[in-house]
Amino acid sequence: VQLQASGGGLVQAGASLRLSCAASGRTFRIYGMGWFRQAPGKEREFVSSISWSGGTTYYADSVKGRFTISRDNAKNTVYLQMNDLKPEDTAVYYCAADRDAAASMTTRQPDYWGQGTLVTVSS
Repeated sequence: VQLQASGGGLVQAGASLRLSCAASGRTFRIYGMGWFRQAPGKEREFVSSISWSGGTTYYADSVKGRFTISRDNAKNTVYLQMNDLKPEDTAVYYCAADRDAAASMTTRQPDYWGQGTLVTVSS
């Protein structure tokens, strides 16, 4: 499984961005999909995940109410709509996919990683 993320950039605080991640290869192995991020000097952390049906989602407390995850299985793509961005959201965002339920990514490393896309939020 290969994951290709896009959509990062430089924005001002309060702005919005939408990240996309397209999966290819043996996508039938994928169940949960999600996003992690790594800020400079910090460990990689969970941001959000979504079940195969899209009916179940998980968010880190720091992004609840501002970020929305969604997916389009016909396109094998997961999205992360990020609103009201803050400087503390600055990080490299990594797409992830897992052969298990979306909840798994809240407690352990996913099975598959994509390359990162940089999001920089200026104050």
